[in-house]
Amino acid sequence: MNRIEQKLQEDKKILSIYFSAGFPNLNDTASIIQELEKNGVDLIEIGLPFSDPLADGPTIQASSTAALQNGMTTQILFDQLKDIRKTVSIPLIIMGYFNPMLQYGVEAFCQKCAEIGIDGLIIPDLPVAVYAEEYKAIFDKYGLINIFLITPQTSDERIRFIDSVSSGFIYMVSSASVTGSSAGFGNVQEDYFKRIANLNLKNPQIVGFGINNAETFNQATQYAKGAIIGSAFIKHLSENGTGKIADFVKSIR
Repeated sequence: MNRIEQKLQEDKKILSIYFSAGFPNLNDTASIIQELEKNGVDLIEIGLPFSDPLADGPTIQASSTAALQNGMTTQILFDQLKDIRKTVSIPLIIMGYFNPMLQYGVEAFCQKCAEIGIDGLIIPDLPVAVYAEEYKAIFDKYGLINIFLITPQTSDERIRFIDSVSSGFIYMVSSASVTGSSAGFGNVQEDYFKRIANLNLKNPQIVGFGINNAETFNQATQYAKGAIIGSAFIKHLSENGTGKIADFVKSIR
């Protein structure tokens, strides 16, 4: 069983942390992952920096730009992670845009992910229908879970289709805006969370966008299996470097 699926079976709310590989410094990637696991994070999303990150808010865009300026590439990320499974056991997901994966070669990219112990991918700009027709067999071949995003505007019909071709979890975007732009959840988001919960999907949902503290984490996980924090953690790295990761995790739960 994939590590993501194993983790989702645990009787707990999942805390997932996102950060951009190669930020704040090029060679911080592995040490950040190790520190996050040591402090009780359940799942880690490793951002593969890209020059045109459409779904990302300004904080993540800035960290992605800095990582690229630091010299981060797809190959360097794979090199940094080649021994990560000697020290880390929790699920690891690479989140990135499809263009770098196409450039690397989709099957070669998936094969490399499997070799180093990546469990899944999040590719915001890969349409679910294209994935199902052209790439699902490759992902399945290498034991990778591809995770899709839904938003408040996604129809029930499309959500059910995504659920049917998915495994692991569904990434439930809390709003239609970019990452890092929300300040707590109001009635609109709560109604959305309830609507998705009432669909009784086969895959659990993890909420992303707008989770930045214990209050928003608890709000999001009232209706979902877990929550993802990205921009708030990157701001913490910007202000504190990699030395106070434990303090950040403790502030969430």
